[in-house]
Amino acid sequence: MAFHEHAVRVFAPATSANLGPGYDAFGLALGHYDEVTAAVTGAGLAIELAGTGAEELARDESHLVVRAMRACFDRLGEQPPGLRLRCVNAIPHGRGLGSSAAAIVSGIELARSLCVDGRQRLDDAGALALATELEGHPDNVAACLLGGLTVAWLQDGVGRAVRAEPAGVRPVLFVPAEQSATKAARALLPARVPHADAAFNAGRAALLVLALTGRPELLLTATEDRLHQDYRAAGMPASAGLVAELRSHGVAAVISGAGSSVLALARPEQAEAVAARCPVGWECLVLAPAGGARVVALPAGDFEV
Repeated sequence: MAFHEHAVRVFAPATSANLGPGYDAFGLALGHYDEVTAAVTGAGLAIELAGTGAEELARDESHLVVRAMRACFDRLGEQPPGLRLRCVNAIPHGRGLGSSAAAIVSGIELARSLCVDGRQRLDDAGALALATELEGHPDNVAACLLGGLTVAWLQDGVGRAVRAEPAGVRPVLFVPAEQSATKAARALLPARVPHADAAFNAGRAALLVLALTGRPELLLTATEDRLHQDYRAAGMPASAGLVAELRSHGVAAVISGAGSSVLALARPEQAEAVAARCPVGWECLVLAPAGGARVVALPAGDFEV
C-alpha cells in the first residue's frame, strides 16, 4: 500500500447528540471546528497540540487522534513508517459537544486520505462503522462524519446512519466552565423507564425530524424529553436550570449530549435574542448547522512540526 507524500488537513465539526428526545440516535453537526493535520514520515511520531485543552492531552501513541489513525491503518492493511501530527482544538472537552467524536473522525479521515487508495478501501459506511467501534455509540461520530442532522443506529452491532438537511434553525450554544463525564452522566439513568415515557419520546423524536427539516414552529414541543434529562439534572443543576429557564420563555433548549453544555434550537431571527440570555460565566456561541468533516490535501512540504 502506498502513502501520499503531501500532508492532509481535516476540519472536524462539533456535534450535539440526543437533541432532547432522540437519545443515542440523533446528532447535529455544528459550525465550530477542530483542525487536525498529518503527514507520513520516515520514522517515529511527532505531535504538536494547540488550542483548548492542549496542555492536558497526551503527546504519544495514546492520543485519541493517533489511536484512531492506527485503527484505520490497521483496517486498511498497513501502518506508515512514521507520522507527524498537529491538532488545533476549538471544541471544548467534556461539555457534550463531541470532542472525542471529532478526534476519532479526524484520525480516520486522515488515515484513509493519506493512503493512495484509502477512500476506496474504506468507504464512508466503513468509516462510520469503525468510528462507532472506537467511540462506543454512533450518534456523535455520525453527525461529525456526515454533517447535517443525522439519525444513527446499531444494526448487528455495526454503526449506521442517515442524514437530513436542517432548515429554519440556528443553534445557540451555552458552554459552562464545568466539565461533565459521559460515563458519570450515563450512570444516573435508570435501568428501566415507564412504557408511557418511552412512547412519549418515540412520538417527540419523530416530530423533531419534521421540526428540524422545515417546521421550526414545532421545535419547542418536539424537543420535550422524558428518558434522560430529568434523571441527569441532579448531576448538572446549573445546566438543567438554564434549560428550564429558556424553555419557560419558549426557547427549544436541551442538554447537549451528556452535558454540561446547553443547546438552544432557535429560529434564525431569534438567535441573537436567545444568546442574550447567556448566564454570567458561560460562553455563548451562535453557530449554524454544518457539513461533515472536510478533508484538504496540502501542497508537498507545506506542513512541518
